[in-house]
Amino acid sequence: MNTLDNIEVDITVELGATTIPIHHMLRMGRGAVIELDANEHDPLRIYANNTLIAKGEVNVEEGHLRVIVSEKVFRIG
Repeated sequence: MNTLDNIEVDITVELGATTIPIHHMLRMGRGAVIELDANEHDPLRIYANNTLIAKGEVNVEEGHLRVIVSEKVFRIG
């Protein structure tokens, strides 16, 4: 197991996605709202090194934002 302690994994949690023209993005200021293709009840997508591995949901408890894994989707082989 000591070998696994040295492996780095990039974890990304995606709330949703959208496509917008770059000139719109460059005009955005602080507080701008970007509409995503998901709503508040859709599961989050959790990626490890750009590979979808799980789905989850947001939880806020005592001021801490947490992601709870609700479904494993990555399968080896």
